[in-house]
Amino acid sequence: MGAEFRALTDLSAKESPVDTIVVVMQENRSFDHYLGWLADDERYVERGRRRYGKRFKVDGKVRQSFTAPDGTIVKTAPLVGAADQSNPFRGCDHYDPGHGWRSGRAQRDAGFLADGSGNDTYALGYYVADDLPFTSQLAREFMVSDRWFASLLSSTYPNRNYFHAAQSGNAKTNAFPTATGGYPWETIWERLAAKGVDAAYYFTDLPYTALYGQRLSSFQRPIEQYFSDAEAGTLPSVAFVDPSFLTETRTDDHPHADIRAGQRFLRDVFAAFTASPQWKRGVFTITYDEWGGFFDHVAPPVLADNQRTADDAENWGQAGFRVPTVVASPFVRRGYVDHTVYDHTSVLRFIEWRFLGAPAQGPGKPADTWFLTERDRHANNLGAALAATPVSREVGFDLDIVIDPQSDPCVNPDPKAPPGPPDTQPPPLMGATPPTTTAGTRRSAQPSRLEKHPLEQAMDEGLFERMGVDVRVNPMAREWAKGTEIAAR
Repeated sequence: MGAEFRALTDLSAKESPVDTIVVVMQENRSFDHYLGWLADDERYVERGRRRYGKRFKVDGKVRQSFTAPDGTIVKTAPLVGAADQSNPFRGCDHYDPGHGWRSGRAQRDAGFLADGSGNDTYALGYYVADDLPFTSQLAREFMVSDRWFASLLSSTYPNRNYFHAAQSGNAKTNAFPTATGGYPWETIWERLAAKGVDAAYYFTDLPYTALYGQRLSSFQRPIEQYFSDAEAGTLPSVAFVDPSFLTETRTDDHPHADIRAGQRFLRDVFAAFTASPQWKRGVFTITYDEWGGFFDHVAPPVLADNQRTADDAENWGQAGFRVPTVVASPFVRRGYVDHTVYDHTSVLRFIEWRFLGAPAQGPGKPADTWFLTERDRHANNLGAALAATPVSREVGFDLDIVIDPQSDPCVNPDPKAPPGPPDTQPPPLMGATPPTTTAGTRRSAQPSRLEKHPLEQAMDEGLFERMGVDVRVNPMAREWAKGTEIAAR
């Protein structure tokens, strides 16, 4: 099958049979931590070798070890089933792992338990297929990318800004530019609008696009409308979908959310698309904004960027660690693994080829106007991984997946304790705990503090009110959090 493959980008953009691009961005998981188990799935690997040849593989590695500051060698271990994990689906016994500009560099240079990493051994825990009843089936059936990197070795806001605009405006942290009333630079939304391309950002409760001020409000649609648009076959050509970020109903997979709520959210959003008339001409991608401090064995690359420099402390070309990414479509090779280097701007590059006049591959000319920055200009086009003709329109697995109800929320041992800092730089690993050999048997030296999502912190500071957004707990998110089936499915 591989020898017969003809890429979508072998066609002209106007000839492309793909006209609907849906992307869901979750939060804070690394590839090895979430999908590393695929490399040990013998049935999956053997099926891939029958289809694509003996060189088929997925570059996952769940069995690793790292050195703590006290010299202890600590092995990675599964989270679910660990005797001392009071809530392995949330990580309640631990700080949110480090995933900021400085902590990410400490992890890259000296390992995931290094001084300055912001980690305890929770960051060495991993999930297996049974823990992810929807994602595991989606990954086995469709296309996995094992070289999709976070755009920056940094936290949420900088990475999500690359997703929307191919830059972070030189911001290293989750700080919001209150002086300007929003991020001032141009986004993919404005480029699409200028060309008359229908596009929408579907949000569950806290719209990220509000951080750009009210100028992007016309693109914002509530999550309920995603389901009605999908059913009616009226989804826009480009649709980004975001989960719930409110602590009460989080479905974003960020610690300390219960990942089973995320599984229900992803299942239902995907099921709605496959039931839509637009599935037969569409592409559905799930990715994560950044690695969340969790272990991964592949060193992140340095990519083209307007602010790329040899000074590592100021290098915006430094990508983050790999994130779990699955692409589902009638146009993807089934059970396939794509080893092409991508980051979040590869989605933009695909959109720019399909709708904005970009070449299928390569940076084009410096005077071209289809790209936002040097990052998306040089990014690999995700569309090149798709086939020019449908491979199969079948979903390939039962979407009525039973997912256990979520657990009780983590309890803050000190109700007066403040949330974590906006840059998500938790305290470093403490040296007072006894040496052990597996990730499941050592907790933080202090109990976890519940850390609100940066967007929820922005809400508390009045940002969304100033932007004219009426934030409410979403009824659908409440049901996803409870584990109740939703009539919209």
